[in-house]
Amino acid sequence: MYIDSHCHLSFPELHQQVPEILQRMTDAQVGQALCICTTLEEFPTVHALAMAHDRLWATVGVHPDNEGVTEPTVEDLVQRGRLPRVVAVGETGLDYYRLNGRSVADMAWQRERLRVHVRAARQLGKPLVVHTRSASADTLAILREEGADQVGGVFHCFTETQAVAEAALEMGFHISFSGILTFRNAHELREVAARVPLERCLIETDSPYLAPMPYRGKLNTPALVPYVAAELAKLQQRDVAEVAEATCRNAQRLFGLTPPPVPGKSAA
Repeated sequence: MYIDSHCHLSFPELHQQVPEILQRMTDAQVGQALCICTTLEEFPTVHALAMAHDRLWATVGVHPDNEGVTEPTVEDLVQRGRLPRVVAVGETGLDYYRLNGRSVADMAWQRERLRVHVRAARQLGKPLVVHTRSASADTLAILREEGADQVGGVFHCFTETQAVAEAALEMGFHISFSGILTFRNAHELREVAARVPLERCLIETDSPYLAPMPYRGKLNTPALVPYVAAELAKLQQRDVAEVAEATCRNAQRLFGLTPPPVPGKSAA
C-alpha cells in the first residue's frame, strides 16, 4: 500500500472527480491521502472530504503565497485543528520565489504567518506541513526560534539542498518527495533523495500539479504516487515494496493515521 502525504483534492481540477480518483487510488494500491488546506476559506471543503471518506485526512493552514484571504490567528487554527480527522497544521512556510517587485524585507507578513502556524501546532501537539521556496534560511530560522522541533512535521515537495535536508532532519522533520524526483533535470534533488534515511522519507503527488514522468504536464492525482516511490527505491537501491511499506509507516506514525477498514471485514 502507498500513502499520498500531500494532495489538493479540494482544488477545482480534482474536486468534481473524487469518486473516480478514489477508484484509481484503489487500482494503484494507494490506500490513503492527506488533503492539504491552503486557506481558511477552503477549509470546510477540505474537512468535508476527510469526513466523507475514511481514506482521506485533512490539514488546516494558509499557504504562504496566498494573499487577499483571511489571515489566520492561532485561535483560528487551533479551533479547526481540534476537529475530527484534522491531523496537521499547514500548508505553511515561506516563499520568496515570486516577490513581484517586493524585497525580502517586504515579506514580513509571511514570516509572521509562519510563526502563527508554529504556535498553533505546538498548542495542538500536531505536526507541521512546511512549504519553502527560495527562503530556506529564514524558514529554518523561524522554525528553530518558535520551537517547531517540539512537534516536527514534514518539508513537503522537497527541492532544497542536502544542507537544508540535514537541518530539517536535525529538527525532527521528515522529507517528502514529489514527482519532481522523476524529472530529467532534477539531478541534484536525486542526490539528496538517495541520502535521506528511509525512516524519515514520505512520498506525495502535490496533485493536481507535478505529475511524475511519464505523465509530466498532465493532471496529477494520488494514484500516481507509486511512480515517486519507484524512483526513490531506485535511488536508494531498495525494493519498491520496502519503500512503499516504510513511507506508509512513516506517514501513519507522523500524522497519527489509522488504516481504513478493509472492505468485507467487520470489527472483531
